[in-house]
Amino acid sequence: MGSHIVEETTSIINPLDPEEFRRQAHLVVDFLADYYSNIEKYPVCSQVKPGYLTETMPKSAPMQPEPIENILQDVQKHIIPGITHWQSPGFFGYFQSNGSTGNFLGEMLLTGFNMVGFNWLASPAATELEMVVMEWLLQLLQLPKSFSFSSDGGGVIHGSTCESFVCTLIAAREKTLNQFGTKGDMNLGKLVVYCSDQTHFSLQKACLVVGISPNNVRAVPTTKSMNFVLSSRALSRAIESDVKAGLIPLYLCLTVGTTPTTAVDPLEDLCEVAKRFNMWVHVDAAYAGSACICPEFRHFLDGVEGTNSFSFNPHKWFLTSLDCCCLWVKDRNDLKKALSTDPELLKNKASESKQVVDYKDWQIALSRRFRAMKLWMVIRSYGVSGLREYIRKHVKMAKDFEALLCANNNFEVVVPRNFAMLLESLNGTGHVFMTHTVLEGVYVIRVAIGATLTDDKHISMLWDMVQNHASALLAKDQHQ
Repeated sequence: MGSHIVEETTSIINPLDPEEFRRQAHLVVDFLADYYSNIEKYPVCSQVKPGYLTETMPKSAPMQPEPIENILQDVQKHIIPGITHWQSPGFFGYFQSNGSTGNFLGEMLLTGFNMVGFNWLASPAATELEMVVMEWLLQLLQLPKSFSFSSDGGGVIHGSTCESFVCTLIAAREKTLNQFGTKGDMNLGKLVVYCSDQTHFSLQKACLVVGISPNNVRAVPTTKSMNFVLSSRALSRAIESDVKAGLIPLYLCLTVGTTPTTAVDPLEDLCEVAKRFNMWVHVDAAYAGSACICPEFRHFLDGVEGTNSFSFNPHKWFLTSLDCCCLWVKDRNDLKKALSTDPELLKNKASESKQVVDYKDWQIALSRRFRAMKLWMVIRSYGVSGLREYIRKHVKMAKDFEALLCANNNFEVVVPRNFAMLLESLNGTGHVFMTHTVLEGVYVIRVAIGATLTDDKHISMLWDMVQNHASALLAKDQHQ
């Protein structure tokens, strides 16, 4: 794994020699194709112990260049054993992180072009393709026209939901504090953010980043009797209590497809509550947003017209790899006023014309990847019909697995299935990987069906494994 002894003079190499790139790229593509051909031979969850790689790797970087063949040998020998195989058909943990040939090729293109499209001038194609793709997705999700570039809104591709939380929280914070004029800073400590106890924990981190105290984040309790959705009555009580205490309601985060249970908050009712207090409402549909391109799931977004922003992650269930989070806002000026910078270095006629979008003003960082390329490649490679068929396939497998659980008295389906994830608990090897959560003190197993390669045979394998494990646990209990 590298020579580290003597520094020798080497001839100057061309790191972007076209023919050498062609040769090495073919080797890497073949390596990955073989990996996918053999992926079921690997245990889904890595079996290594902490420190395995730090103890194996050389203590210093190689002084001389090494051939790609040697590097790939080390990937096979040292890296793959330490990978938890998220693309395995036996991966049912967390939420899936999809991949596809169309996406991989899009990643190759965007990495090959390697542009830094912070504003329109830096690369017009990067900006305008992102606008096009976001308008396509807006139409597929049937989001309101107010979120479109043809109105006052618009869409941007971020890296993660947490990034979208941060940006919308900043926009909401600045918009609210500006209403107090010069006294705005004095009210920062009074701002309160609301969510349910099922909301993704990254919202808590985002609040810390923007200066909202953890003491001012209200995670309103949910209950199994309400299928763990946020109650408008409970939300109203929490807000009214804070207002009486002199606090300022700022931001409400609603979720379509929560991480613990895939619960769907009732958008319309909750938006009515937020409207009474002039709050910013954001919808996090990171997981389930992809399913809403199917007409039979679109009703879960009813009421979205009453919100200020909406996001979902194509890198979960839309055949698009990390990182890719699509965010729409109803008023793009809210983001721009809060996040814009205008240094002399970046001034140009296109930006000054106000006829172009400069995405640097829609995010925290200046630099940004050409993420629209891979999303565009995915949509074109599989089409709307193909993407819908892909999602429906996973939903059917989840429905079939749910039927098996319901027919067996050893299991309980803890909450109704909305999409392609189930939660099971028992009454009383490496080929699959699942994760858990705790609901009202009950330890439950999450079965998230959605890996690209998962098929019916893998659901049958999962069922056999779950039954065998349940039988072993119940037998053990009987002997105690």
